[in-house]
Amino acid sequence: MQYAKLDRDVIERELAKLEGWSLRDDGLAIVRAYKFSNFAEAFGFMAECALAAEKLNHHPEWSNVYSRVKICLTTHDSQGITERDFLLATAMQKAAAGRSD
Repeated sequence: MQYAKLDRDVIERELAKLEGWSLRDDGLAIVRAYKFSNFAEAFGFMAECALAAEKLNHHPEWSNVYSRVKICLTTHDSQGITERDFLLATAMQKAAAGRSD
């Protein structure tokens, strides 16, 4: 299913609602890095986010090294940013609350 790619002004408005997220230089993804107190906290965050991603059927590009998690959200089918990216970013922000340094 194809999702509508968001206009730049909508992306900027949605980014303003999220703490720490930014637009990737090419404008085709939103990105964020989290730092947690240890690996267990980082992995717990990723596990919670994985469940949210499955419910949305929208999966992140991410990496984890010890206490750090880097995330890149884009909708490949739409070749850009869609509402689904912001839904997942919001879920990730909630999962990080109380966990991140």
